Amino acid sequence: MHVILISGGTSGIGLDAASKFLQDEETRVVIMGRSEKRGSEALRTLGSDRVLFVQGDVKNPADCQRVVRETEKMFGRLDVLVNSAGIYLEKAIEDTTPEELADVLDTNVKGTYFLSQAAMPLLKQSRGNIVNVASDAGLHGNYFCTAYCASKGAVVLFTRALALETAAFGVRVNAIAPGDIRTPMTQEQLRASGDPQAAEREMAAVYPLGRIGEVGEASSVIVFLASNEAAFVTGAVWSVDGGLTA
Repeated sequence: MHVILISGGTSGIGLDAASKFLQDEETRVVIMGRSEKRGSEALRTLGSDRVLFVQGDVKNPADCQRVVRETEKMFGRLDVLVNSAGIYLEKAIEDTTPEELADVLDTNVKGTYFLSQAAMPLLKQSRGNIVNVASDAGLHGNYFCTAYCASKGAVVLFTRALALETAAFGVRVNAIAPGDIRTPMTQEQLRASGDPQAAEREMAAVYPLGRIGEVGEASSVIVFLASNEAAFVTGAVWSVDGGLTA
């Protein structure tokens, strides 16, 4: 039996990754999210008795510890942690409030750190691994995205540093760096433009492959990095961005 814990598992890339992990009948999945309602909806979408939703906010270290304890209580182990919880902010630096900056850093950076910290004892026992969801914005600068770029850049270097720290224990740590992916977060961004179709065409124009990504194209790389097929891969940040950072 393999046990997977996914933060941000109630929507987008995290939810799709949960669906793919569940294709293996030996796998058990715990999805973590802030909203009980979205958690219930995710469970209905996944339609499996091998998945559990546990409410929690990654910004809260006590929640992270509790979710890991509940995972161990239910399944007795933890093999893979996917840090998929994240929020996006697009604002000029002079318009960004201290509260908005704190929310982005607390969720994207501290949330990834706190949940990895809570899971580490169990991952060392299982010689498991972590897959973080970073971003192309963690590899290069984007206009009006200073807070988000700073947070995802931190996730990239956190991934590499933690991979070195845990390698001697047999624990691998990797990340994906997606470009624009068709998730609820991206769809909300497009709707806010007033003309979603035109906004998507503009968004897609910067990608060498001429389109934005689909959620399964990102989640498939997560599943690969978490698998034994990637047993010699650690400290890597895999771009899933249609050639944007090439």
